[in-house]
Amino acid sequence: MPIQKKMKYISVREFANRYGISERTARNYCATGKIEGAFLTGKTWSIPDDTELPSRKSTDKKIMPLLAILREQKQMHLKGSIYHRTQIDLTYNSNHIEGSRLTHEQTRYIFETNTIGVTDESINVDDIIETTNHFRCIDLIIDRTEEKLSERFIKELHQILKTGTSDSRKDWFAVGDYKRLPNEVGGRDTTLPENVSKEMKALLKEYNDQKEKSFDDILDLHHRFECIHPFQDGNGRIGRLIMFKECMANGFIPFIITDELKMFYYRGLQQWPDIKGYLRDTCLTAQDRYKAIMEYYRIKM
Repeated sequence: MPIQKKMKYISVREFANRYGISERTARNYCATGKIEGAFLTGKTWSIPDDTELPSRKSTDKKIMPLLAILREQKQMHLKGSIYHRTQIDLTYNSNHIEGSRLTHEQTRYIFETNTIGVTDESINVDDIIETTNHFRCIDLIIDRTEEKLSERFIKELHQILKTGTSDSRKDWFAVGDYKRLPNEVGGRDTTLPENVSKEMKALLKEYNDQKEKSFDDILDLHHRFECIHPFQDGNGRIGRLIMFKECMANGFIPFIITDELKMFYYRGLQQWPDIKGYLRDTCLTAQDRYKAIMEYYRIKM
């Protein structure tokens, strides 16, 4: 029986020095799956010794540095990082807009310890479940940012967000599927259940057919998604997750709608068909704030 040769591994620094690239580039290759067989041991990447430099074909779409770093820090479970902060800030604010009573500190505690801590106040179980589920949704959009937006992907986000909630135990509530009963948003009618699938297909086809997507294209997608309101509940959170994903997929700084921007955000959605500046300016303000976070962590575009 032939003797199998034991695989030899080298460090990120050794790999970077061998091919004359930066250590950050080497780590990004590992984090984005471009180096087959690379794995994390604690916070350190191990790379097979016989690995060649990944091809840099001009046809390959370059991912933004932020996305590569989020992926690396997600795998490392790195506390105090931009991944850590994004999980907490995006989850807290998006849930709070929809009525969650968990505080930012409680959200942070759940993310860091997977427990809710001791409290004298009553806490809605659904708020806790949807918080932990939202963390998983963020992981999904980080892992699959480049994936073309599809009905299947959007339904998967909804399935994750609502699994285990009290809504999931209602016969009429379709977790991971389009709504069965009419609903409204802000006192306005939305697409009727029997028309949702058709309108979602048309929306996604029109959006995906655009080879170069502008910032306004992403905002328009969000507005039309919220007008359709395809799910019985959770549309706002799913819509904002999609915006975050599509910003990173198309090279734009993503953003988090905070509670203090909520009313401007709602006004922007309502006025989008007539005055696009309201929603655009609100989202650009949120984008500037996320850019400041990136600058703190010394992450370049």
